[in-house]
Amino acid sequence: MFNHPRHTRSRLALAIATAAVSVICTAADAENRKADTSFSVGEIIVTAKGMAGSTDYVLTSVDRLGGDVAQQADIDNVYELVGQMPGVQVTDFNQGTTNGKFSFRAFNGEGEINAVKLLLDGIPSNSNTGNMPYIDMIFPLNIETIEVVRGTSDARYGLHNIAGSANIITRTGDTYLDARLAAGSYDTFEAQLTGGYATGTFTQNYQFAYRESDGYRDHGGSDRFSLSGKWTYAMTENATIGAIARYYEADAEEPGYLTYADSRAAPRMTNAYNVSDGDARDMMQYAVTLDVGFSDNLDWSSLAYYNRLRDDRYVKFSAGASQQRRLTREDVWGVSSIVHFHGDLGAIPFMLEFGGNVEWQDNESLRWLAVERVPTSQTRDQQYDLNVGGVYIEAVFEPTDWLRITPAWRIDWVGGDFRNRLADTTAPINDYGSIDQPKLSVALTPTDDITLYANWGKTYQIGLGSGAYLIPPRQIDLEPSINEGWETGIKYAPGDRLELRVAWWEQTATGELKRKLNDPLGDFENVGATDRKGVDVQVNLALSDTLDIWGAVAWQKATINTPDPATPQYAGNTIDHTPRWLWSAGVSWQPMDKLVVELTGRAQSSYYLSNANAEGRFGDYAVLDAQLRYRLSDRYELGLSVKNITSTYYEYVWYDGAQSLHSPANGRNAMASVRARY
Repeated sequence: MFNHPRHTRSRLALAIATAAVSVICTAADAENRKADTSFSVGEIIVTAKGMAGSTDYVLTSVDRLGGDVAQQADIDNVYELVGQMPGVQVTDFNQGTTNGKFSFRAFNGEGEINAVKLLLDGIPSNSNTGNMPYIDMIFPLNIETIEVVRGTSDARYGLHNIAGSANIITRTGDTYLDARLAAGSYDTFEAQLTGGYATGTFTQNYQFAYRESDGYRDHGGSDRFSLSGKWTYAMTENATIGAIARYYEADAEEPGYLTYADSRAAPRMTNAYNVSDGDARDMMQYAVTLDVGFSDNLDWSSLAYYNRLRDDRYVKFSAGASQQRRLTREDVWGVSSIVHFHGDLGAIPFMLEFGGNVEWQDNESLRWLAVERVPTSQTRDQQYDLNVGGVYIEAVFEPTDWLRITPAWRIDWVGGDFRNRLADTTAPINDYGSIDQPKLSVALTPTDDITLYANWGKTYQIGLGSGAYLIPPRQIDLEPSINEGWETGIKYAPGDRLELRVAWWEQTATGELKRKLNDPLGDFENVGATDRKGVDVQVNLALSDTLDIWGAVAWQKATINTPDPATPQYAGNTIDHTPRWLWSAGVSWQPMDKLVVELTGRAQSSYYLSNANAEGRFGDYAVLDAQLRYRLSDRYELGLSVKNITSTYYEYVWYDGAQSLHSPANGRNAMASVRARY
């Protein structure tokens, strides 16, 4: 293993980072310096959660968005908030409940390869295919922190954790009542209410949210409703049990995709053949948690959860295609448990963490051809179980005050069965075997202001939907695609005024797969061996007590090194829908105690529509947003936001094999709000 060229490069990166600072640290003047590779936007509230499973021990690029930023946001969907974070790409389909998603590390958001593990309060929340419908259950006013972990060195998660993870943490504890009403363009109205009540050993937190809008485009109306509760009970001083319950429903029209000519001539139009397109979606999520602190050195955290998804969609992609009815039913049960210990190994500070999780999925995917919502023939009737389990062990050694070494190992197993009820046939899961994922991270702190870090690790991708099973004519078990990545970076934070991080990374895959999104069987195609690389630069700067600026730029490249034998001409091509550049920046100015003015911008370069790189490039944009908040009193605040100030035309574009299809994004729009806190 250690003679592989990629391993050699990884070890070389770690060795260079170590050597670069070892001379600086010979004075051994550090005093319990803490390695910190995180980058924050907004105020981060540290809660009293236990040590087990904490991101504090993950030595890779970690980004956090504070609740003070999230709770004030005027957005259509929460994935837009994640898109404000450095190096994150947002794919905005703008098609009813199929609205969009976020991605990073040069993976796109098309739904073919979903490379981000989504968690809501630590609850795994991807659909079977890795998509993110459950993110819509969360509304901004109830967010405490959004935490994004990028790279391949985090051992806590297995399935879908190809390029990293994102955990949306909602408000917990305290006694408060927080309400926000907003109204604005496209006849949009939104009401959010959150509340908490804490009495001694028992806390309660609730969210109620409703949003309706006619949408920017014709036939783009939607109604969304979300209700949730969180309860915690301290059984003893060191043991807490908790429960989480969420319910969500949405009904939405779909404006459809436009031809190139129509998108330029009338971007707000819909096609006559999309008049009956739309979706009804219901979701539920329930969880029970248990956290026990046996001592100051030993901590245990466990979780059991159930996710339920019901989605009924009618969609017609182009004039020459048939309308489809797509019915999805998913039920997921899961448990996870983590034990954390830290102490001393001789004279060396030492941490050991052992964790594991199991998830059982019962999935149904049905499709019909239809005319104006009247089914004419059934094209899919599938039921498939997917069972995924994994364990990991991670250690942290600190042989000196300025050096932290974190080796880890994760192993996952996959099981399940597939049934094609149309043909009355069955198939077993591919024999993926044990999927080994070794990992190693190193961080050095030559001064209190500087953290140098490097990491290396493996993650995996398996086929999803019907692609996970040995379905004829395939007779050979498909192996998992192993992603191997490394990263090296530096964070410089000389005080409260400046925070700077630069990271260089690369990630390769042995045999990447992507879902055929419009395939009756739901099968996959082989992309081949791929290579992704990039550089991330991020900075926060407080110029004064009333003026803050932040900015981020990411360069990324995703290429096909060894293509599928059926498409040798793709060698060296760029993977579809991956822009080379992503930019974001913001300014927050408080000219008086009661007034805050914020200006934010985001941009990306263009992308190819397919791996053939033959249909032209689309999707570049630069958009500017503004927000004003005026505090009437300690309890009441008025807000005004204007998005896409310059009314720039931008869009999402895909290729259906014959033509490019376009979904224009929102033009200039405004929202006025009032917030009351008690």
